[in-house]
Amino acid sequence: MSSSSSSSPLHRVTLPHLIVILPVYNEEEVIGKVAREWLEMLDQLNVPYRLHLANDGSTDGTQKVLDSLSHASLEISHSRNRGHGPTLIRAYRVAAGRAAWIFQADSDGELPAASFPAFWQQRQQFDLLIGIRTDREGAFSRRFITSMLKWMLKFFYGYGVQDGNCPYRLMRAEAFRPLLDALPEDTFAPNVLISGYSIRRKLRISELPVPHQVRQTGICSIRKGKLFKAAFRSGWQTLCFRFRKLPPANSL
Repeated sequence: MSSSSSSSPLHRVTLPHLIVILPVYNEEEVIGKVAREWLEMLDQLNVPYRLHLANDGSTDGTQKVLDSLSHASLEISHSRNRGHGPTLIRAYRVAAGRAAWIFQADSDGELPAASFPAFWQQRQQFDLLIGIRTDREGAFSRRFITSMLKWMLKFFYGYGVQDGNCPYRLMRAEAFRPLLDALPEDTFAPNVLISGYSIRRKLRISELPVPHQVRQTGICSIRKGKLFKAAFRSGWQTLCFRFRKLPPANSL
């Protein structure tokens, strides 16, 4: 992992209260802008935080762009390509041991940083706050998988959060540490299992609307040829997780 240095001793010794995770894959055209938007917004919260950009083996110029960024609260990691799910799990596990709160968003700019303060203001009342993507368009493959997983959560878990796989979520780290340690490394859609876990453990969940913006650059990582394979894999893992013995949860 590489991180930018800070000239302020306070930043070097203060542990983050919040870690924001943005998994990144082939987003060279937009990641610089997205990172700056998040940093500017988070600076205004007046809370110790880190913005962690997890580069999942990008094959374009993403690494060069990331390495050009500099901020006292910015962390950047580069790894070989493992896929979105495994990259997210690894980042979650590290963050859960360092901060009280974990937030995750995608790095494509489709869900704006400006929506985050509403989540942060309500955090004390909940263990998990999930975004509901409004006015959503974008790739059919993503919308198809989201719809399928929504109905699977409702059918097998007895309650369907509207957007259980939404990549815009704030989590109380203490409530999810046992689960994050237990998730299989090859989990395709860990956010869905986190939603399912929250339902089964009767954690406090809130859903807040987040405006969806169609991506202006790049392409969806799930192409049509991989759509049904991805849908089957995520659906099967969600089903199997329903009948798995769960680790305990810690809800305040």
